[in-house]
Amino acid sequence: MPAPSAVPHAARRARGAVSAVFFVNAVLYANLVPRLPEVKDRLDLTNAELGTAIAAMPLGALAAGLLAPALIQRLGSGRVASFGLVLLAATVACLPLAPAWVVLAGLMLVAGALDSVIDVAQNAHGFRVQRSYGRSIVNAFHGLWSVGAVVGGLLGTAAAGLGVPLPLHLAVSGSVFAAVAVVAYRFMLPGPEDAERDAPTEPTADAPTTPRRASGRALLPLAALGGLAACGAFVEDAGSSWGALFLRGEVGTDAATAGLAFVALSVAMTVGRLTGDRAVDRFGQRGVALVGGAGIAAGMGLALAVPSVATTLVGFAAAGLGVATLVPAVMHAADELPGLPHGVGLTVVSWLLRVGFLVSPTVVGLVADATSLRVGLLGVVLAGLTVLALGRFLVDVRGTGDAPSDPHAPPTTAGPATAPF
Repeated sequence: MPAPSAVPHAARRARGAVSAVFFVNAVLYANLVPRLPEVKDRLDLTNAELGTAIAAMPLGALAAGLLAPALIQRLGSGRVASFGLVLLAATVACLPLAPAWVVLAGLMLVAGALDSVIDVAQNAHGFRVQRSYGRSIVNAFHGLWSVGAVVGGLLGTAAAGLGVPLPLHLAVSGSVFAAVAVVAYRFMLPGPEDAERDAPTEPTADAPTTPRRASGRALLPLAALGGLAACGAFVEDAGSSWGALFLRGEVGTDAATAGLAFVALSVAMTVGRLTGDRAVDRFGQRGVALVGGAGIAAGMGLALAVPSVATTLVGFAAAGLGVATLVPAVMHAADELPGLPHGVGLTVVSWLLRVGFLVSPTVVGLVADATSLRVGLLGVVLAGLTVLALGRFLVDVRGTGDAPSDPHAPPTTAGPATAPF
């Protein structure tokens, strides 16, 4: 691990730029969420109509997400992330101006499409910066995304409380954060996307200039990483979609207490992401993920076996802490997966992550209707156990520029100096 003074100045500036991009990406839509009731009232929408319009976002994300590698290879991850945020800010600012439901749904579709491409691009550039650092820093980026979501929600709440007109609110905030994204682009890393990799970039007999072709051997690890990403989505969605209902329906709390399940998961996940890089550097991505999977299964197992306010909050907090570094670890492993063109692995697992968020509420809801919510949330326990089973597919070498080890090889037993990464 290089000393701080050994990290290139350009990499330190790029780290700040990527941090700003992650933060802005979260703020833009979260800024609107507290004011969605005003959008509903202005268009005189039913709950179903508003929900359907919002559902256009994940549909747009799924439709456009797989286009990210082509855009990144043509324009560069820094440009796609930064200027994609400018387009996203403009799209969100137009939402309160929609004259009808169909326009609102169309804008939500565009916002979801932009967000999915931006998500891949900002992570791809974050991994470039991480390779320059030679140690884990990507969890902090995701932690700042979580902070940005909270800040955006607070900004939207404050604007609503002060009576700021919604179009003015989103126009001003969108302009400010779009300017931040443009400034951030000036400090992104230059050069090709693989410039920081250990592999030679000049044409040689072993390093042709033609793009890598997909290898069949990469399909099994990629599928396993996609499964891990879906598990991460399942755990995160459990808190936002079902935590309050579990406390009210299964534990019998009041409405104010019911919201604490989501708070417990969100706070624990944010803390885990902001502190996760040190744990990853010390114990490796695989080791941290395995402990996290055990924490998810044990914590939610306790909450479901002995339902009470205390056990539920402990269970959701354990799930949030356990899943905190999982998605960044999966994205890193996919980005370094040999046998795939650059950016394809990262794009595929990001796409499957969104599939998980789309499918998970329906699965839990169907099981809950057929049995009970306690049975439906057993899926979170199963997700933790799946992380334990598939965690071996994560990167198992120290350093960020190396490719993942053979997933079929036995786990390393080396001491801390060669702990898995």
